[in-house]
Amino acid sequence: MENTQTPPPPPPILPQPTGFLARVLKLRRPVTVLGLLLAISLFLTWLPPEQRGEIGRAVLARRSLMVALGLFTLISLSLLWARGQAIDNHVFLLFNLWGFRPRWLDILMWIVTQIGAGLVAIGLAIYLYFFKADPMPALQLALGTMTLALLVEGLKEIMNRARPYLINTQARVIGWKAPGRSFPSGHTAHAFFLVTLLNFLWEPPLIGTIGLFAVAAAVGITRMYVGAHFPRDVVAGSILGFAWGIFMILIDPFWPLWFPF
Repeated sequence: MENTQTPPPPPPILPQPTGFLARVLKLRRPVTVLGLLLAISLFLTWLPPEQRGEIGRAVLARRSLMVALGLFTLISLSLLWARGQAIDNHVFLLFNLWGFRPRWLDILMWIVTQIGAGLVAIGLAIYLYFFKADPMPALQLALGTMTLALLVEGLKEIMNRARPYLINTQARVIGWKAPGRSFPSGHTAHAFFLVTLLNFLWEPPLIGTIGLFAVAAAVGITRMYVGAHFPRDVVAGSILGFAWGIFMILIDPFWPLWFPF
Protein backbone atom coordinates (compact mmCIF):
# COMPACT_ATOMS: atom_id res chain seq x y z
CA MET A 1 0.00 0.00 0.00
CA GLU A 2 1.43 3.37 -0.98
CA ASN A 3 2.45 5.63 1.88
CA THR A 4 0.52 8.90 1.56
CA GLN A 5 1.75 10.47 4.82
CA THR A 6 2.69 14.10 4.34
CA PRO A 7 6.32 14.79 5.29
CA PRO A 8 6.94 17.47 7.92
CA PRO A 9 7.66 20.95 6.58
CA PRO A 10 11.29 22.05 6.47
CA PRO A 11 12.62 24.38 9.20
CA PRO A 12 12.01 28.06 8.46
CA ILE A 13 14.83 29.95 6.78
CA LEU A 14 15.75 32.87 9.00
CA PRO A 15 16.95 36.14 7.47
CA GLN A 16 20.71 36.55 7.64
CA PRO A 17 22.27 39.75 9.01
CA THR A 18 24.19 41.93 6.58
CA GLY A 19 26.61 44.84 6.65
CA PHE A 20 28.26 45.93 9.89
CA LEU A 21 26.15 43.54 12.01
CA ALA A 22 27.30 40.57 9.93
CA ARG A 23 30.96 41.55 10.43
CA VAL A 24 30.43 41.88 14.18
CA LEU A 25 28.76 38.47 14.38
CA LYS A 26 31.65 36.85 12.52
CA LEU A 27 34.01 38.12 15.22
CA ARG A 28 31.70 37.12 18.08
CA ARG A 29 33.19 33.72 18.77
CA PRO A 30 36.90 34.64 18.63
CA VAL A 31 36.20 37.71 20.78
CA THR A 32 34.35 35.49 23.27
CA VAL A 33 37.27 33.05 23.46
CA LEU A 34 39.76 35.88 23.94
CA GLY A 35 37.52 37.47 26.57
CA LEU A 36 37.30 34.25 28.61
CA LEU A 37 41.06 33.68 28.36
CA LEU A 38 41.70 37.29 29.37
CA ALA A 39 39.37 37.02 32.38
CA ILE A 40 41.08 33.81 33.56
CA SER A 41 44.52 35.34 33.02
CA LEU A 42 43.63 38.46 35.01
CA PHE A 43 42.27 36.36 37.88
CA LEU A 44 45.40 34.20 37.99
CA THR A 45 47.64 37.26 37.75
CA TRP A 46 45.76 38.88 40.64
CA LEU A 47 46.33 35.85 42.87
CA PRO A 48 49.55 35.67 44.91
CA PRO A 49 51.89 32.92 43.58
CA GLU A 50 51.45 30.70 46.64
CA GLN A 51 47.65 30.79 46.29
CA ARG A 52 47.88 29.94 42.58
CA GLY A 53 49.98 26.94 43.46
CA GLU A 54 47.64 25.77 46.20
CA ILE A 55 44.55 26.10 44.01
CA GLY A 56 46.26 24.34 41.10
CA ARG A 57 47.31 21.42 43.27
CA ALA A 58 43.85 21.18 44.83
CA VAL A 59 42.18 21.13 41.40
CA LEU A 60 44.51 18.42 40.08
CA ALA A 61 44.06 16.35 43.24
CA ARG A 62 40.24 16.48 43.15
CA ARG A 63 39.40 13.40 41.11
CA SER A 64 35.69 14.19 40.81
CA LEU A 65 36.51 17.56 39.24
CA MET A 66 38.96 16.02 36.77
CA VAL A 67 36.41 13.36 35.78
CA ALA A 68 33.71 16.02 35.34
CA LEU A 69 35.93 18.15 33.11
CA GLY A 70 36.86 15.10 31.05
CA LEU A 71 33.22 14.13 30.57
CA PHE A 72 32.29 17.69 29.59
CA THR A 73 35.06 17.69 26.98
CA LEU A 74 33.87 14.36 25.55
CA ILE A 75 30.26 15.55 25.31
CA SER A 76 31.40 18.74 23.61
CA LEU A 77 33.40 16.77 21.05
CA SER A 78 30.45 14.43 20.50
CA LEU A 79 28.58 17.32 18.87
CA LEU A 80 30.74 16.63 15.81
CA TRP A 81 29.16 13.15 15.53
CA ALA A 82 26.34 13.29 12.99
CA ARG A 83 24.61 10.17 14.30
CA GLY A 84 24.69 11.68 17.77
CA GLN A 85 22.55 14.60 16.59
CA ALA A 86 19.89 12.18 15.33
CA ILE A 87 19.85 10.35 18.69
CA ASP A 88 19.80 13.66 20.53
CA ASN A 89 16.84 14.82 18.48
CA HIS A 90 14.93 11.57 19.02
CA VAL A 91 15.37 11.70 22.81
CA PHE A 92 14.45 15.38 22.87
CA LEU A 93 11.17 14.71 21.04
CA LEU A 94 10.44 11.89 23.48
CA PHE A 95 10.63 14.26 26.45
CA ASN A 96 9.05 17.17 24.59
CA LEU A 97 6.08 15.48 22.87
CA TRP A 98 5.45 11.97 24.22
CA GLY A 99 2.58 11.20 26.56
CA PHE A 100 -0.29 13.12 28.10
CA ARG A 101 0.43 16.87 28.42
CA PRO A 102 -2.32 18.58 30.44
CA ARG A 103 -2.20 22.32 31.03
CA TRP A 104 -1.43 21.92 34.75
CA LEU A 105 1.66 19.82 33.93
CA ASP A 106 2.91 22.47 31.49
CA ILE A 107 2.56 25.10 34.21
CA LEU A 108 4.28 22.90 36.81
CA MET A 109 7.19 22.17 34.48
CA TRP A 110 7.58 25.85 33.66
CA ILE A 111 7.68 26.71 37.37
CA VAL A 112 10.25 23.98 38.15
CA THR A 113 12.49 25.11 35.29
CA GLN A 114 12.76 28.59 36.87
CA ILE A 115 14.77 27.08 39.73
CA GLY A 116 17.71 27.09 37.34
CA ALA A 117 17.27 30.68 36.20
CA GLY A 118 20.01 31.92 38.54
CA LEU A 119 17.63 34.29 40.30
CA VAL A 120 16.92 31.63 42.94
CA ALA A 121 20.61 31.53 43.90
CA ILE A 122 20.84 35.33 43.94
CA GLY A 123 17.66 35.55 46.03
CA LEU A 124 19.04 33.00 48.48
CA ALA A 125 22.31 34.95 48.67
CA ILE A 126 20.41 38.16 49.49
CA TYR A 127 18.43 36.30 52.17
CA LEU A 128 21.59 34.91 53.78
CA TYR A 129 23.33 38.27 53.71
CA PHE A 130 20.57 40.48 55.08
CA PHE A 131 18.46 38.14 57.21
CA LYS A 132 20.95 35.52 58.43
CA ALA A 133 24.00 37.81 58.75
CA ASP A 134 26.00 35.16 56.91
CA PRO A 135 28.03 37.11 54.35
CA MET A 136 30.54 34.46 53.21
CA PRO A 137 28.06 31.86 51.88
CA ALA A 138 26.04 34.71 50.39
CA LEU A 139 29.12 35.95 48.55
CA GLN A 140 29.99 32.44 47.34
CA LEU A 141 26.49 31.94 45.98
CA ALA A 142 26.32 35.36 44.30
CA LEU A 143 29.78 35.43 42.73
CA GLY A 144 29.64 31.75 41.83
CA THR A 145 26.33 32.25 40.05
CA MET A 146 27.48 35.35 38.16
CA THR A 147 30.79 33.84 37.03
CA LEU A 148 29.04 30.63 35.98
CA ALA A 149 26.60 32.69 33.90
CA LEU A 150 29.52 34.32 32.09
CA LEU A 151 31.14 30.93 31.51
CA VAL A 152 27.94 29.39 30.16
CA GLU A 153 27.26 32.28 27.79
CA GLY A 154 30.84 32.17 26.55
CA LEU A 155 30.61 28.43 25.87
CA LYS A 156 27.30 28.91 24.06
CA GLU A 157 28.90 31.43 21.72
CA ILE A 158 31.85 29.13 21.09
CA MET A 159 29.77 25.98 20.48
CA ASN A 160 27.11 27.86 18.46
CA ARG A 161 24.45 25.14 18.66
CA ALA A 162 20.91 26.03 17.57
CA ARG A 163 17.95 25.68 19.91
CA PRO A 164 15.69 22.64 19.32
CA TYR A 165 12.68 24.70 18.21
CA LEU A 166 14.77 26.12 15.35
CA ILE A 167 15.48 22.61 14.07
CA ASN A 168 12.24 20.78 14.93
CA THR A 169 9.14 22.47 13.60
CA GLN A 170 6.99 20.05 15.63
CA ALA A 171 8.66 20.93 18.96
CA ARG A 172 6.44 22.30 21.71
CA VAL A 173 7.64 25.46 23.43
CA ILE A 174 6.23 26.15 26.90
CA GLY A 175 6.43 29.80 27.89
CA TRP A 176 8.65 32.05 25.80
CA LYS A 177 11.20 30.89 23.24
CA ALA A 178 14.57 30.96 24.96
CA PRO A 179 16.98 33.27 23.10
CA GLY A 180 20.62 32.59 22.35
CA ARG A 181 22.34 29.29 21.64
CA SER A 182 21.71 25.88 23.16
CA PHE A 183 24.91 24.20 24.43
CA PRO A 184 25.29 23.88 27.38
CA SER A 185 22.02 24.31 29.30
CA GLY A 186 22.45 27.31 31.58
CA HIS A 187 19.42 26.52 33.74
CA THR A 188 20.70 22.99 34.38
CA ALA A 189 24.21 24.27 35.10
CA HIS A 190 22.91 26.80 37.63
CA ALA A 191 20.69 24.19 39.31
CA PHE A 192 23.55 21.70 39.76
CA PHE A 193 25.94 24.43 40.88
CA LEU A 194 23.42 25.59 43.48
CA VAL A 195 22.71 22.15 44.96
CA THR A 196 26.41 21.18 44.94
CA LEU A 197 27.35 24.29 46.90
CA LEU A 198 24.35 24.04 49.24
CA ASN A 199 25.18 20.40 49.94
CA PHE A 200 28.64 21.55 51.04
CA LEU A 201 27.39 24.51 53.10
CA TRP A 202 24.47 22.77 54.80
CA GLU A 203 25.92 19.23 55.11
CA PRO A 204 22.50 17.53 55.02
CA PRO A 205 22.01 13.81 55.66
CA LEU A 206 22.12 11.44 52.70
CA ILE A 207 18.39 11.75 52.03
CA GLY A 208 18.79 15.53 51.88
CA THR A 209 21.66 15.25 49.40
CA ILE A 210 19.60 12.93 47.22
CA GLY A 211 16.68 15.35 47.39
CA LEU A 212 18.82 18.34 46.37
CA PHE A 213 20.28 16.58 43.35
CA ALA A 214 16.86 15.19 42.43
CA VAL A 215 15.59 18.78 42.19
CA ALA A 216 18.53 19.71 39.96
CA ALA A 217 17.87 16.68 37.75
CA ALA A 218 14.20 17.69 37.51
CA VAL A 219 15.29 21.11 36.23
CA GLY A 220 17.28 19.37 33.50
CA ILE A 221 14.25 17.30 32.47
CA THR A 222 12.07 20.40 32.31
CA ARG A 223 14.52 22.05 29.89
CA MET A 224 13.68 19.36 27.34
CA TYR A 225 9.99 19.36 28.25
CA VAL A 226 9.64 23.11 27.62
CA GLY A 227 11.47 22.80 24.30
CA ALA A 228 14.60 24.77 25.21
CA HIS A 229 17.41 22.18 25.09
CA PHE A 230 18.60 18.90 23.62
CA PRO A 231 19.62 16.05 25.98
CA ARG A 232 23.35 16.62 25.50
CA ASP A 233 22.88 20.28 26.40
CA VAL A 234 21.29 19.17 29.65
CA VAL A 235 23.92 16.53 30.48
CA ALA A 236 26.74 18.97 29.72
CA GLY A 237 25.05 21.66 31.83
CA SER A 238 24.70 19.31 34.79
CA ILE A 239 28.38 18.33 34.60
CA LEU A 240 29.49 21.94 34.22
CA GLY A 241 27.39 23.12 37.17
CA PHE A 242 28.65 20.28 39.35
CA ALA A 243 32.26 21.05 38.38
CA TRP A 244 31.81 24.76 39.11
CA GLY A 245 30.34 23.91 42.49
CA ILE A 246 33.32 21.66 43.28
CA PHE A 247 35.68 24.46 42.24
CA MET A 248 33.90 26.91 44.56
CA ILE A 249 34.28 24.37 47.37
CA LEU A 250 38.01 23.98 46.63
CA ILE A 251 38.62 27.72 46.94
CA ASP A 252 36.47 28.00 50.08
CA PRO A 253 39.51 28.49 52.38
CA PHE A 254 40.60 31.54 50.36
CA TRP A 255 37.34 33.51 50.57
CA PRO A 256 38.16 35.11 53.98
CA LEU A 257 41.54 36.20 52.54
CA TRP A 258 40.02 37.76 49.42
CA PHE A 259 36.98 39.31 51.09
CA PRO A 260 37.71 40.01 54.78
CA PHE A 261 34.58 41.11 56.64
